[in-house]
Amino acid sequence: MIEIAAHAEGSVVAVRAQPGARRNAVVGEHQGALKVAVAAPPEKGKANDAIAGVLCAALGLRRSQVELIAGPTSRDKKFLVRGLAPAAALERIQAILQED
Repeated sequence: MIEIAAHAEGSVVAVRAQPGARRNAVVGEHQGALKVAVAAPPEKGKANDAIAGVLCAALGLRRSQVELIAGPTSRDKKFLVRGLAPAAALERIQAILQED
């Protein structure tokens, strides 16, 4: 189960980063976090920006609605998803994971 917490502005989604991958995609679940693979290297925030972009595309959101709030240099990160309640975020994430 993906860890999603309520936030005053929406939801906080736990993400496990996989930088330097072959493609950008949501690839599954890892210990309660949404596993996101990106081709960008883990330097100067490139991978973090790419992960935010993947989350936007996967969840059907604008780039301004997704923000990294914890773990900028760690593989385990937390992203704030504005305007999306935890239940709605979980529903969209489960739909993404079932597609694979």
